[in-house]
Amino acid sequence: MTIKDIDVTFDFTSDSKGYWDGFWDDERHLGYGGCDPDSKSATLRKYHQLLWSRELPNGEVMQLESGKYYYLHYNDMYFSSDSILASFRYLDNKDFIKKVEEKMGTGYKPFMEDFIHRSYTIGGTILLPSFRGGLNQARGCHKRIRDRWDLTMECIRRHYEGQESPLTKAMEKSRAFFDLFVDFKGFVDFFFLQDLVSEDYSKVILWYDT
Repeated sequence: MTIKDIDVTFDFTSDSKGYWDGFWDDERHLGYGGCDPDSKSATLRKYHQLLWSRELPNGEVMQLESGKYYYLHYNDMYFSSDSILASFRYLDNKDFIKKVEEKMGTGYKPFMEDFIHRSYTIGGTILLPSFRGGLNQARGCHKRIRDRWDLTMECIRRHYEGQESPLTKAMEKSRAFFDLFVDFKGFVDFFFLQDLVSEDYSKVILWYDT
């Protein structure tokens, strides 16, 4: 497989065995995947390896390696895949989600399934350092971020500007990773995130502004 073989429409839940088994039958009744495509989809791991094994803004060439006991690895850094699109089907959102479901009626579940199929494509994922207390974990757990990628991007922008953010501690733990991209523009351009920032890279476009 080469980078030319990457299918931007490929649904990573399709090769994550058991993801859709009993999806709507879990005790939360919010829809729950039987596994995590970020770790279980072999196609997603291969796509990440192909896409990001290339020259970095700092001049190094990142050659990612996959292994039995880790997802992807470069030098002394270990990485995992992370979804940047969230459906917010969390237990503490249950009352709100139920109101949405009541409003949409029978159309809710097909809509949500379609959203999940679309979000688990390569454009809905990113590669981040993987360790306890790192950005991947912190952005999902912090009450002011709660998996929102636009807010995560704003924290990353502030990191490069030397400013504080809710994710400062996690950013500092991953300083070597962010140094690979030199600056915010380098990070944005490397991961093809230009649609999420202003033309001069000075501002993150928050999703409620669009």
